[in-house]
Amino acid sequence: MKETFVQQCLDMLKRDDIKCEMKKVFSPVVDMVFVVAIPYIYIILTLVFSVFVMILAILILLILVLRNKNEHSKIL
Repeated sequence: MKETFVQQCLDMLKRDDIKCEMKKVFSPVVDMVFVVAIPYIYIILTLVFSVFVMILAILILLILVLRNKNEHSKIL
């Protein structure tokens, strides 16, 4: 009984007219979620980009320090 009900629901959801109605019903909800989430997405992307730039700067400084250290040890 339970499996047939679930199967009937799945069969109903496969129909094109039901899919269209579901899209019409849920599109305002999805749009509202995106409108609320977009500022947070921008903040997260900005933070990720700034962390990437800082790590890149640290790596460049580390390479420069190690290169200078090797040159000073060759002189002595």
